[in-house]
Amino acid sequence: MNFFDFLFPKLCVGCGKWGSYFCSKCVADISQGDLVCPNCERAAIGGVTHPLCRSKWKLDGLWSLGVYRDPLRKAIQKLKYRYVSELADVLVDLMISYWAKYTPQFIEELKKGGEWVIVPVPLHQKRKNYRGFNQSELIGQMLSRKLGLEYSEVLKRILSTKPQVGLKSWERKKNIHGAFSLTVDGSLSAMSILLIDDVWTTGSTLKECAYVLKRGGAQKVWAITLAR
Repeated sequence: MNFFDFLFPKLCVGCGKWGSYFCSKCVADISQGDLVCPNCERAAIGGVTHPLCRSKWKLDGLWSLGVYRDPLRKAIQKLKYRYVSELADVLVDLMISYWAKYTPQFIEELKKGGEWVIVPVPLHQKRKNYRGFNQSELIGQMLSRKLGLEYSEVLKRILSTKPQVGLKSWERKKNIHGAFSLTVDGSLSAMSILLIDDVWTTGSTLKECAYVLKRGGAQKVWAITLAR
């Protein structure tokens, strides 16, 4: 153990065990659920949008690491409200490992070619300044390095909306409408997007972002989250 670890010991965010930010037991305890179509939220192979649910402006797929309950919930809360880059690194490695083991068709989708770009869901600048960072940007940047894909912040949040927590589904959709725009003037027509956020609840935020990206010309938009 080095001196830094002695002063600031690594404790598992799930169970408090010393040694790492997310121990192997808690990783094994992550609750898995069926991947679902992002538009009807019924089970879908690999998270691909059902043929009858497809639309020009909608998401093309949804992939989540696990269900939003402990210990994954605790990990996300720590990541969201306390900057721990090593914890983010563990979660990103888990995502990639799960893709390879359980949804190889998703990896094959990335290998097909085309210009896949990783894009984080942005925070409004006031919120980002208050928190000090955007966890979706952190996850997106790490995924970009590990997968060798381009990372771009082509989305910006132009409205400072009230928090989505506690709002009903229709209220979330109304609250987030018109909150995003593109940071680039040119077309996104050559791009396929991996849209990164921490949690999918009703999907209102990710669906609004997908709409803006597709209006900008994006070919495909997949939502990638830590939990659902």
